[in-house]
Amino acid sequence: MTITQFPILDKKIVENLIPQKFPFVMIDKLIAYEEGSVIAGLTVTIDNIFTSNAIFQESGLIEHMAQSVAIYTGYQYFLKNEPAPTGYIGSINGINIIKLPEINDQITTQVIVLHEFMGVTLVEINSSVNGKIIATGKMKTVIAESNE
Repeated sequence: MTITQFPILDKKIVENLIPQKFPFVMIDKLIAYEEGSVIAGLTVTIDNIFTSNAIFQESGLIEHMAQSVAIYTGYQYFLKNEPAPTGYIGSINGINIIKLPEINDQITTQVIVLHEFMGVTLVEINSSVNGKIIATGKMKTVIAESNE
């Protein structure tokens, strides 16, 4: 089964596209996908492990940004009928957090792939709430080698 209808709002489907599992999943929707970019989202809830005093913390926002990159790769693998690979952040550059989201805010994050080569992906990331940019930055992610 190939899912090509967007947005994908089913949390179970979204969770299967990334290697992270509850309670560490920081995306709950795949809004759009095309070769070279993806848009993912998260509704901030009071029970999120990165929410404190009704504010989604910096570490949660950065993890959300990283998982938005992961769903880009995960969806590519899904299209090939393969499980989402495990990866890790190779580097984070120029993260600028302008405003932290609050409870019930819907974060929308666009990932633009700048370069992809041999399991290494360099991306530019922009996160927004209600159309206003709240965070920007660049990340390099690396797919972990399988020990099969």
